[in-house]
Amino acid sequence: MQSIPDIYFDYASTAPIHHEVIEATHTLLPQFYANPDSLHTLGYQVGDLMRISREKIASLLHVMPQMVIFTGSATEANNMAIKGAAFKNQHKGKHCITTKIEHSSVLNTFKQLQEYFGFEVDYLDVDAFGVLSYDQLKQSLRKDTILVSIMAINNEIGTIADIEQIKKIVKSSSSAILHVDFVQMLGKYPIDLNRIDLATFSAHKIGGLKGSGLLIRNTQVELMPLISGGQQEYSLRGGTSNTLANITFAKALRIALEKMVSEFSRIKEINDYLRSELTLIPQLDILTPQSGSAYILAFSYPSIPSEIMMNALSQRKIYVSAHSTCTSQSAYSHVHLAIGLKEHAANGVIRLSFGDQTTMNQAHRFIEVFKEIVKNGY
Repeated sequence: MQSIPDIYFDYASTAPIHHEVIEATHTLLPQFYANPDSLHTLGYQVGDLMRISREKIASLLHVMPQMVIFTGSATEANNMAIKGAAFKNQHKGKHCITTKIEHSSVLNTFKQLQEYFGFEVDYLDVDAFGVLSYDQLKQSLRKDTILVSIMAINNEIGTIADIEQIKKIVKSSSSAILHVDFVQMLGKYPIDLNRIDLATFSAHKIGGLKGSGLLIRNTQVELMPLISGGQQEYSLRGGTSNTLANITFAKALRIALEKMVSEFSRIKEINDYLRSELTLIPQLDILTPQSGSAYILAFSYPSIPSEIMMNALSQRKIYVSAHSTCTSQSAYSHVHLAIGLKEHAANGVIRLSFGDQTTMNQAHRFIEVFKEIVKNGY
């Protein structure tokens, strides 16, 4: 009997490592193991590879190399951006703005600033599809607002923020620093970093290695280092660099950007098919707005709790999630509650997310299996 191949619909959590990245890692690992800051030939060689990667990433993102700061993850980059900017600029004010549906690395960072360091944070509401009120954003800005942090694409329901509108409001109505979490947008939609002060990215969401994140910093923005140590990353992040993950980040980014247009059309077709089929199932509500990311499709089916549904799908070699992996141990997602889901509906959320190995045949198989589970109740 022929085995059914695995179906992986959890790209928003992490993407499979691209084969070119694997090949590069196998090639580099045995030879380029030296510390890039060591003052000998081997160290210089690794340092050169780090420099080349930084320059390539800068070119691909249309920024200057000195704006590229490697971190250990996007979570660290978010912490560096938010706490680093808040601590360095608190003499100008201690008011910050974010939304109720940000990634946990953003929300928990702001909560820490509130609870332990005396900052005041406004958490802006969103509507049933996760869309921010731009009037509320404008009204929330104050003379002592030093930082605004809003994600480009929500990682749980796929809502796309109007970053151009946010730029216009923040820059015309305040002197606040603007930070944008671009993790779910990188390699999927065009990104314009003009007039964005701080931007965060992750390698493993686009087929790179885990352990490498990016903070793109406008050089006019001063940050207080969170990890004190040596001179690494312009003295903003002490510690020996995760060189292979950082070096191969450039390769993963190049591949993702080269395929971005063709992949979008293919993924959009798959998303549209799944949306149309799921809409036909009674009691099922699509959470991702029609205008949301083509790479994420979240829905609520309250009749079967998420954990039971995920286990049933997993037994059939289909892998999905309920919400962000970073909050997977929580009973309910803060995003689902923020968009107004009642507990019974929030308890039945499934998130599908797609990438370069997703196929229409997999989508057909998912619908077939999902309908079978719905029919049988497990």
